[in-house]
Order: sequence, then structure tokens, then C-alpha cells
Amino acid sequence: MDYFSIFKSQRDFYKSHQTKDISFRKENLIKLQKILKSNEERLYQAIYIDFRKSKFDTYANELSIIYAEIKYFLKNIERLSKPQKVKTNLANLLGESNIYKEPLGCALVIGAWNYPYQLTLAPVVSAIAAGNTCMIKPSELPENTMRLMAELINNNFPSNYLYVVEGGIPETTEILKYPFDKIFFTGSPKVGKIVYQAASKNLTPVTLELGGKSPAIVTKSADLDVAAKRIVWGKFLNGGQSCIAPDYVLVEESIQDEFLKRLKKQLEEANYEDGAEHYVSIINKRNFDRILGLIEQEKIFYGGKTNEATLYIQPTVLLNVGWEDAVMQEEIFGPVLPVLSFNNLQETLGRINKLDKPLAAYLFTNIKAEKELFLQNISFGGGCVNDTIMHIANENLPFGGVGNSGIGNYHGEFGFNCFSHQKSIIKKAVWGEPNLKYPPYTEKKLNWLKRLM
Repeated sequence: MDYFSIFKSQRDFYKSHQTKDISFRKENLIKLQKILKSNEERLYQAIYIDFRKSKFDTYANELSIIYAEIKYFLKNIERLSKPQKVKTNLANLLGESNIYKEPLGCALVIGAWNYPYQLTLAPVVSAIAAGNTCMIKPSELPENTMRLMAELINNNFPSNYLYVVEGGIPETTEILKYPFDKIFFTGSPKVGKIVYQAASKNLTPVTLELGGKSPAIVTKSADLDVAAKRIVWGKFLNGGQSCIAPDYVLVEESIQDEFLKRLKKQLEEANYEDGAEHYVSIINKRNFDRILGLIEQEKIFYGGKTNEATLYIQPTVLLNVGWEDAVMQEEIFGPVLPVLSFNNLQETLGRINKLDKPLAAYLFTNIKAEKELFLQNISFGGGCVNDTIMHIANENLPFGGVGNSGIGNYHGEFGFNCFSHQKSIIKKAVWGEPNLKYPPYTEKKLNWLKRLM
């Protein structure tokens, strides 16, 4: 396949200015929504074959988010596209100042395997809404979802507007050479650095949605039943294969035993057995083996059962874990939850700060001062107080990382801005301009300039 020819055709189509038309953008958002809705059963089947994700989870955690993004833009695209009037400073009177949002041009979206529909198509929705053309590279690991997305988009949209590239590392390496106007990547920090380096050769702006070790902190003032229930849900959703899942739990030592009882109770009630509709498989054998390598048998508090044939790993809670253990050296990205204790919240936040900045962080407490300490003392992409993961479900909040966990953000208006250039324009009157900025320069002019500026 000659991907470069497709890239050039997308760039040429963008230059025709057709994608900038608001009605064109709306028509294609509606078209994409109709294609997805009319093929929902096929979407459910493909992702179930890839890693046993249920219809409920696929709708709740993938398709509903894409539909919500489309709905948001259909309602708000005119407002987002209008020039934004801002104040004009004294030096530019008589004049008017505006910010024009224009599409960046030809974009590349590289999706991730753990939420293959959401993390591939939600950025594409933003790219369409902002007026771009787009080349799309889903992850090849869930190959059935990749093939279905390619079929649905490539058979229904012209390749000079939207096009899905199938394949793996060779295809991704090839298209990363092209001088895109924007690259949006979701994946690991390791691969994110490769994408960033490739983009730098063409000075292409990037948004990198990465990951990291996201902590959940439980203090003695917390509602332990709520904390246990929401941590279990957030951690073991998608088999622990979520970039914003709680990676480990820090629990105040005086309540550790009680918290562990509640945690175990929640796990038993949730019943994450092999084949359960609400529990997915590990994506492949390589990740299955990697996760097993992080489990020290003597530290298992709960779980530990596995089935290589179905790539099943039971939710596993580890105790007596130290900061230097292997499970604390990398993002787990699987159903293993280390539990560590602490006595001093301030010191614990300091210890978290010694690690790379995480994509998410969570605090369970009922004390206002502890909430403020948490929010003011550690840097992370986004998170929750007394919940996990749910910040991703609000399109009015930017979603993204910081430092090692990512660059830039998206969702809603932030997604529109992600794929737009903000062009600054001053419109000046042709009369009434003071003569200060023109030569010859005098001491009197300088004095006036100082007063004005």
C-alpha cells in the first residue's frame, strides 16, 4: 500500500478548504456516528474475540464516550469555531483583537490497544470537528477491532479525508516519517519517546497520552466501604489494563487491616472469575508473562490464580510490598494491586514526588486539609477525590498527562483546541493612530511611549 500517496491526497484535500466548512464537519460527525451505531453488534463481537470484553463494558467504556464527544461537538461546533474577541491593549488602539481557530491540517492519530475504539476514535472525532483530514493507525494487538475499524472507515469515507492504516511496527514506522501537521499518540512512555523523536524531524506538534504509576491514597478519615468498592472497580476494570487505573494503594497504617477486609469483601462480591462477563482477558501471552513476573507468591494477600489457555489472571492483591520491589518499578497495567502503608501523609506525598509524574492520582479522605495537601503537593495529569477513573467521563474536563505521563490534553473543547491553531489577529482602523512608533524618534516620543506601554 502506498501510504505516502494517501498522505499527500489528504494534505491536498485539506488545502481545498472543504474540511473547514462547518456543515461538512457536522455531516461527517453524524455519518461516523451512524456507521458506529449501525455496526454495534459487529463492534461488540470483534472486541470480545480480541480479549473477551463484554457488550456492557464496550458500550460503557468505549462507544458511549465516542458518542458523547460527537454529541458535544454537534451542539458546540459553531461556538468553538467563531473568532474569540479579546481585549485590545492601549498600544493597539484604535483596533480590535481576535483569536481565530483554524485546523492544523493533516493529522495522524495512533490509538492504543486497551480501549481500541475509544482511544482511537475519540481523538479522530476531535480532529474532524476541528476541520482536519486524518490518517488513523489503530493498535494491531487487538487485530479484529483494527480490521473492523479499517473496514468501516475505509469503505465509507474517501481516503483523502479519513483513512485507517492496518499493520504493526513497520507500517507505523513508515507513516511517522511523513510531515503531518499534528500527531496524536496514545500508548506507553517508551513508545511515546519514539513518536516524539520522529515528529521532531518535521517539527510536527504532538499530543502524547501516556501512563505511569497512578497512586490511590486512603487515609483514616475515609469511608472505607466506598474506598474499597471504588478502588476495586477502578483497578480491575478492563482487567487492570487502563492507563488511569490505580496502580498501587497507600493506606494509613492504623486502618490497613480494616481496609484490607473491605477490599477482600468487594473482590469476593464482584466475582472476577475466569470467563466472567465483566472481566476481560490479558491482551496477549507476552503481557500475561510480564504481569506474572511481577507477582511474588509469598506476598499474595488475595488472588493469584491464572489460566494460560484463556490468558486469565485473577485480581491479585500484594502485601508487605516495598518501594524497591519489581512491582513498584514500572506501570503494572494488569490486575495486580500492591498495598503499602504509611503514617504521615506529607511524607508519603514527598515519596510519590520522587517518582515520575503519574497520569492519574486518587485520594480517599473526608478531611478538607488532606484534600488540599494532596492537590497542592503532587503533580499528576488528573484524578479524583473519593473516586477513581471517573474524571475521564466528563467532557468539560481536559484529559491528559504531565511530564512522563504525557503532553497536551483533549476531550470536548480541549480536543478541539488540540487539533487547532489559534491565530492572533488585530484589525486596525486607518485613522486616529498616534505618530509615536514612526521615525524620527525623539525624547518627547519616548516619554509618551513609556506612559502608554
